[in-house]
Amino acid sequence: MAPDLEARIRQLEDRAQISGRVIQYAKAVDRRDWEMLADCLTDPVHADYSQNGMPAADFARDDLVGIVRDAVSGFTATQHLSPNHVIEFDQDDPNRAICYSYMYAQHYVEGSERNEFILLRGSYDNHMVRAANGWRIERLIQHVSWREIR
Repeated sequence: MAPDLEARIRQLEDRAQISGRVIQYAKAVDRRDWEMLADCLTDPVHADYSQNGMPAADFARDDLVGIVRDAVSGFTATQHLSPNHVIEFDQDDPNRAICYSYMYAQHYVEGSERNEFILLRGSYDNHMVRAANGWRIERLIQHVSWREIR
């Protein structure tokens, strides 16, 4: 195989793995699988949820997992969809990339007075780094475009 073809195949594999990791983040939250969520992140990890009320900061991985766990614990069910991935590789470092993804996050409380439902729409900038055990999110920025509360 020509070196150029090998590099192109490697990048296709990387794209699939990066996209899979970003989807795994959403799946882990909905399954309440905190070990899976931790596996998506570097340690430490930078998270910016400032448009949703939590200022940007660097966190120990387990601390961020705890924050996410606490944020969704009051809901009967959640569904986080992560479509429209656009992946850009760092031209100077093949072990870094950014995965831009849309966010469609539904949060439901059954049995409340109004069966509360919160829907967030927006996007994420997922800054990825290749680690020894695969691609991980080392920095994420959430952009909330709008929210509905019913």
